[in-house]
Amino acid sequence: MKRSQVCRDPGQSSYFKGPSNLLLPVNMPTLDAPEERRRKFKYRGKDVSLRRQQRMAVSLELRKAKKDEQTLKRRNITSFCPDTPSEKTAKGVAVSLTLGEIIKGVNSSDPVLCFQATQTARKMLSQEKNPPLKLVIEAGLIPRMVEFLKSSLYPCLQFEAAWALTNIASGTSEQTRAVVEGGAIQPLIELLSSSNVAVCEQAVWALGNIAGDGPEFRDNVITSNAIPHLLALISPTLPITFLRNITWTLSNLCRNKNPYPCDTAVKQILPALLHLLQHQDSEVLSDACWALSYLTDGSNKRIGQVVNTGVLPRLVVLMTSSELNVLTPSLRTVGNIVTGTDEQTQMAIDAGMLNVLPQLLQHNKPSIQKEAAWALSNVAAGPCHHIQQLLAYDVLPPLVALLKNAAEKRSEKENLCLLIEELGGIDRIEALQLHENRQIGQSALNIIEKHFGEVSDLGAWRSIQGSWWGSSAEGHPAGAWAVACGR
Repeated sequence: MKRSQVCRDPGQSSYFKGPSNLLLPVNMPTLDAPEERRRKFKYRGKDVSLRRQQRMAVSLELRKAKKDEQTLKRRNITSFCPDTPSEKTAKGVAVSLTLGEIIKGVNSSDPVLCFQATQTARKMLSQEKNPPLKLVIEAGLIPRMVEFLKSSLYPCLQFEAAWALTNIASGTSEQTRAVVEGGAIQPLIELLSSSNVAVCEQAVWALGNIAGDGPEFRDNVITSNAIPHLLALISPTLPITFLRNITWTLSNLCRNKNPYPCDTAVKQILPALLHLLQHQDSEVLSDACWALSYLTDGSNKRIGQVVNTGVLPRLVVLMTSSELNVLTPSLRTVGNIVTGTDEQTQMAIDAGMLNVLPQLLQHNKPSIQKEAAWALSNVAAGPCHHIQQLLAYDVLPPLVALLKNAAEKRSEKENLCLLIEELGGIDRIEALQLHENRQIGQSALNIIEKHFGEVSDLGAWRSIQGSWWGSSAEGHPAGAWAVACGR
């Protein structure tokens, strides 16, 4: 997955919702609106049921796009630490260059000019809002930056080039492709052996963004033999920020289906993940657990690869964590495991999962309650002795209480939503998305998404996380879950 701090603005989305046959208050789109404008409404003439389904699909796509930008890629916008190589070199020097001067400097044979131009470009790419990724790509700077990665005599230049390429790779798939096709993968892997820690860490970060784009570039990184170099970096003396980046990059190398990462890569990574699960840092634990959740989101054979490492007892312990970023992926991984064979499910039971799941049914986060219920339903879909074990752990009372509470809340919300819909309120809210005031339009979209999308918190989360959550489109494996849900 890639991580970025640049979020798409949902207000700029091309999704518009609303009918064209309403009598609307002043300052709202009316029947007199031009036909071309009315055509932008998505639900004209469609029945209520179909419109609800459309809202669900649109809501999920909008949320997925926003979440992917935030979590699948990381763009480095942090300031330098005082002791980083580039800061030492640039100390006391303020360089401001135009794009033309940057292009000229990058193509210079003078390493000082190359450094100044590359650093200026990197600063442009590190802007928190609207970094000019496309402009830099179109200026043809990537090939020279890739060359700078090989400048072992100038680690400051390597660092700046790696940082700039990291931020370009945090963009769209097309922008990531520009970095890959510029030949960056192999030089970045070679930088994993650099004696300069800052340069090495930045190379890890760049490779993480490339791998997080999807299975194609993930496999490019894997076949370039990146994994052994990444694993060789893990040590007890490694700075925690560096270890976090390595763990996150490894998780990206485990992510995505169609195809899954190759068996060789999985066998290389699994021992490292088992080791990282013993760490105390929550971010390291979180990414290690997410990696395992990706690897268990598939066939029984893939689940077996993970289970056979002996990781289940540790995962069950992590399911008791008070930190949501650790609890969620550990619970997700165990939930994936119990979609496997009866023997794999029994191994999860033997590891103590039934001691923890009843407590999680009473968690204050609905998403955790639903994940716990999902895992229990898969156990219940197994043989009789699994059901008997569920009863022995007294899971029914908290499960019944959860269902009763959920039914009451759903009933109250449904009644209110139906009342609003009967009065034409949804149509008016949808029409407000075309209001000339963009904030009003965005607020209308938010109301539709939150209250009328009919997507549960967990359902939206599953879609957002891609293979974090599995499904036919990277969601839950079908198996016992389908049986338990009557699908």
